[in-house]
Amino acid sequence: MANPVAIIGRFGIETKRHIVGITILLAQVFYWLIIGPFKGKIVSRRSLFEQMVFSGVRSTLIVFFVSLFTGIVLAMQSAYQLEKLGATMYVASLVAVSIARELGPVLTALVVAGRVGAAITAELGSMNVTDQIEALRTLALNPVRYLAVPRIIALLIMLPCLTIFSDLVGMFGGWLIGVFNLGLSSGMYIDKTIEFLELRDIYTGLFKSFVFAGIISTIGCYMGLSTKGGAEGVGNSTTVSVVASFILIILADCVLTGIFYFSNM
Repeated sequence: MANPVAIIGRFGIETKRHIVGITILLAQVFYWLIIGPFKGKIVSRRSLFEQMVFSGVRSTLIVFFVSLFTGIVLAMQSAYQLEKLGATMYVASLVAVSIARELGPVLTALVVAGRVGAAITAELGSMNVTDQIEALRTLALNPVRYLAVPRIIALLIMLPCLTIFSDLVGMFGGWLIGVFNLGLSSGMYIDKTIEFLELRDIYTGLFKSFVFAGIISTIGCYMGLSTKGGAEGVGNSTTVSVVASFILIILADCVLTGIFYFSNM
């Protein structure tokens, strides 16, 4: 039977190693973002554009379906309770605020973490175990600058855009239920949405998505660049990357929600 003290010790050592590694990676990324423009282009426009298309444009379909069905389900569940109070018209405001502040940013980030974060780790991990990254170092090319930075910048740009798209689609799903199932007029539904949805609700969600993008891209790049052990190592790193991103997204959402909540009291 394994010694529990040894298990805890190994966990602590591994956690410390990962924290130090991620900190070093972030320091290198910030270095190239700040110092890079003085040493020529940080990344090529083509590389950045390709990453933006991959992480953003090609994720719109799955984000569309997830957000649409979430808005529909949220409207139906809230209507079930609000009908008892004779306040069915407030389904619109509940759906809009819930999606803009919480469900839109979080669900979009989880979808992107499962799709893009896993792809980043698998791609960089495969390059690492086949010595392609060592080849870059041999050519005096910094792997962080040419591999990690474009992916991080692309996700920081595209995840907030996907969040806005997710918010609109989710509210549209709620509108479908409100108009065609609950009998609300389209004008009333839109008026109640605009009445209770404030700009700070939208800004809160966008700020969260920006933080989530940093988590997904950083974890994905770190796990990919630190992959060892051939094909099995790539699979393990990809699994750890997705699970860690999910946990950190939920944790960050909890912390940020608490900060925004207490700051508005």
